[in-house]
Amino acid sequence: MPTKLRTSNHAAFRLQYHVILSIKYRNKCINAAMLYRLREIFANCCVKWRCALVEFGGESDHVQLLIDGHPSMNLARMIGNKYFWKVRFWNNAYAVVSAGGQENIETLLAYIQDQEKPSC
Repeated sequence: MPTKLRTSNHAAFRLQYHVILSIKYRNKCINAAMLYRLREIFANCCVKWRCALVEFGGESDHVQLLIDGHPSMNLARMIGNKYFWKVRFWNNAYAVVSAGGQENIETLLAYIQDQEKPSC
């Protein structure tokens, strides 16, 4: 969990976003294997966007990510990349909340980790 400022060129930053993506119609279709694979996909996507996946969790109808962002990252465009996998899998809407302060981050980490894991 990054607690220090990151630097890039002439900037120092710590940008953290809590992102929630839900399945279209909140269908309960994510199983444990899918959740594991989604974590890999989102982690790889974050690297390509010069950010990091700090935490990931989800239930059978949604996923939650804690992303450590970069100032040049276009968050809406990055989230739009989810349509690359399959247009009809994800709901068109999503939620993003900026996260700040160590206490808030610790609470958020615990919340994401405490998601009810889908079964096989």
